[in-house]
Amino acid sequence: MIVSGSEWLARALHAVAQGLLVPVIVGLLFFFAYALLELGALLSEYRMRRTARPQKVGELLHSLRATGDLSRVVGDGCLTPAQREVVKKLMELGELTAGMRRAVAKRILEEEELKRARILDRTDLLARLAPALGLMGTLIPLGPGLAALGRGDVRGLAQALIIAFDTTVVGLAAGGLAFFISRVRRRWYQDYISTLDSLVDCVLEVLDRDVEEKMAQRVGR
Repeated sequence: MIVSGSEWLARALHAVAQGLLVPVIVGLLFFFAYALLELGALLSEYRMRRTARPQKVGELLHSLRATGDLSRVVGDGCLTPAQREVVKKLMELGELTAGMRRAVAKRILEEEELKRARILDRTDLLARLAPALGLMGTLIPLGPGLAALGRGDVRGLAQALIIAFDTTVVGLAAGGLAFFISRVRRRWYQDYISTLDSLVDCVLEVLDRDVEEKMAQRVGR
């Protein structure tokens, strides 16, 4: 039973809901295409990880502590390009004090964490929004579909159900793919940050040792 005087509100609500159908479908198509692009980026990251050989990082850190050869770290193939770039930035801090070096190194680590967090935010958001749009795309056509059923228009009902099922499938597919990408990347990025943290500590240790040796040589003169 509709309250008297609220018919125009119901019509306005219906018009708004039906007007959202096209934007919802466009959004779902965009989300699905974006999920496929992120999957391609994930495969590219996987190839880079295999090339970098992260399992060899422990040996590299042990060698670095023993020899103090930072140039070898920059050219070593077991690090990713991003990790080698961080080492290059740290090597430029040799003229600073130990406290300043650690402050800059901490900031560099925070920037790397923020970069990875922003990448994860994209797929995390997609994993939540795509199923929500899929649900909207499921519910919106059901109103006209039920109205068509009331008029005996089976064909109209069938078309409405096809749209509802298609939007559900696309929304769940995009959301599930984004969720999978986020889970894999989160594990990779945790390993990346952990390795980078150890690498930064070793590089700072070598820099401190080099500075102490230079000061000892000056005092000896």
